[in-house]
Amino acid sequence: MKHVLVVLPVEDRHVHKLEEAGKGCSFDFTFGEEPTAERIAQADVILGNVPAERICASERLELLQLSSAGADPYIKPGVLASNTVLCNATGAYGKAVSEHAFAMTLMLQKKLHLYRDAQRGALWSDAGTVVSMADAVVLVVGLGDIGLRFARMCKAMGAYVIGVRRRAGERPEGVDELCLTEELDALLPRADVVASFLPGSPGTYHTYTAERFARMKESAIFINCGRGGAVDGAVLADALQQGRIAAAGIDVTDPEPLPADSPLWALDNLMITPHVSGFYHLPETFERVVDIAAENLSAHLAGRPLRNVVDFETGYKR
Repeated sequence: MKHVLVVLPVEDRHVHKLEEAGKGCSFDFTFGEEPTAERIAQADVILGNVPAERICASERLELLQLSSAGADPYIKPGVLASNTVLCNATGAYGKAVSEHAFAMTLMLQKKLHLYRDAQRGALWSDAGTVVSMADAVVLVVGLGDIGLRFARMCKAMGAYVIGVRRRAGERPEGVDELCLTEELDALLPRADVVASFLPGSPGTYHTYTAERFARMKESAIFINCGRGGAVDGAVLADALQQGRIAAAGIDVTDPEPLPADSPLWALDNLMITPHVSGFYHLPETFERVVDIAAENLSAHLAGRPLRNVVDFETGYKR
């Protein structure tokens, strides 16, 4: 009998769905408790994110189904045994994160963040000229579920959209040009908006260097709703302070939480949200996470192909 550890914050209807998907299994629901190393060691399948350091490369663990799209803590050497299959929750977060990123972009384009700041000071002030999404070239770096949804919203507003991903393939609907990661340097000078949805991995760490910010338009807006490690905070602060780019919106930082003494907090042309675009702030996101977990649990037990299997080399789903 397989033993399934569930660390998702489930309700009764979710319990029923997962037990139906895993008929014949024994279940251990934590209901919000932090699972001990002993409970983790007893699991054949884990549904949800457990502390990576507590897994200890368990040979018993066959499947780790994450509740997050990001898998970076779990692809590090020594966390998972070679026989453990790692799956993420790609597809659950696209709606929530893409809409958050899109709202950030429009807010910065229309300088609404400055008017909000002025409101707090009871200042009736004019922040000057604005730009339009309809006239923008939008560069979407990381064209997965989230990035593609963001791209299509920009396209619907009249933007010219360039998508960037690792592998060549058919250009998806909603994207005007499809390019490869190695073309990024040549693409940056063309973009009015650079939106990053990269996962955390050694290959994406500090993708946005000082040299790359220097290649962007001085009028460009930078958005990061992927992983904070894609850009060094000091480099971003310098680019904003020196006017190398016009503004930025970030939902992720490195480290998190962002320290109170970080220079990023004081920048008028930067909008920061505390990694809230995803999680379960949009309630339907959690329903999708449970659906993916149930689907993969059933598939694993039946020996069927799994959804969202993560490539340990890249941190992306295969």
